[in-house]
Amino acid sequence: MNFFAQYALYERMINEALAALPWGEDRLCRCMTYSLLDGGKRLRPVLALAAAALTGGSPAAIVVPACGLELIHTYSLIHDDLPCMDDDDTRRGRPASHIVFGEAAAVLTGDALLTLGLELVARPPAGIPLERSLQAVALVTAAAGWRGMVGGQMLDTDEPPARPDLAWLEHMQSLKTGALFVAAAELGAVLAGAAAGELEALRAYARALGAAFQIKDDILDVEGESAVLGKPAGSDAKGAKPTYPAVLGLKAAKAALGRKTEAAAAALAGWGEKGEFLRALAAWAAEREK
Repeated sequence: MNFFAQYALYERMINEALAALPWGEDRLCRCMTYSLLDGGKRLRPVLALAAAALTGGSPAAIVVPACGLELIHTYSLIHDDLPCMDDDDTRRGRPASHIVFGEAAAVLTGDALLTLGLELVARPPAGIPLERSLQAVALVTAAAGWRGMVGGQMLDTDEPPARPDLAWLEHMQSLKTGALFVAAAELGAVLAGAAAGELEALRAYARALGAAFQIKDDILDVEGESAVLGKPAGSDAKGAKPTYPAVLGLKAAKAALGRKTEAAAAALAGWGEKGEFLRALAAWAAEREK
């Protein structure tokens, strides 16, 4: 099965599991599903399923906890778009949550998605030892919290250094963006019962993938088209945000993207041909147009 067919299979599994959650008709559920079920790459749960498959597990068995990652990611996007954060009015080509439902509802929607996402991560899959689920919960909550995504968002929201350098930028993005990528790989591998060496190799892969994904996002903000991106291009420069092109220059940012993509592939060397899907995933992340 080629890369795109395999990705589509994982994506279908994830979307079916998300749609099957017991959504109600109340306003909060409408707010949640507006942002969650409107598309998106499903990259983090796809990574979790692929990591499980690579380390001998069943992707189908862990699809529900993997979906928890998508809810956590979606909450972060809703909060990121708020006027007190990035103040973006569109997301994925549609009005952002706070534009449609109001700021208070958007805050509560993010809260609801975060807590439901953690609930899904904490559901022990059938046939998988409870201690693996507990380990996965600990890894995901750490990645989503003050030592991970929220901590990175705080750095991004605070006044940056007068001259942010590459070390500061990499640290901030490793928390804000990278931590949940690493947690996705960890979740799949841990639930599959991966060996310690396999888990560490997948962490290295996910760190490089997360960095490559963020660098490409930064480049697309410079070179991309708003209609394709589904959000305004040039918003980083308008907000004077520290990004890889801003800190390194566009040419050097593209070189850094290539190095991170190569590092992701190198981390999979021990799996040979079995790692081809994840290698292709890193290449796609570097070549995508949105």
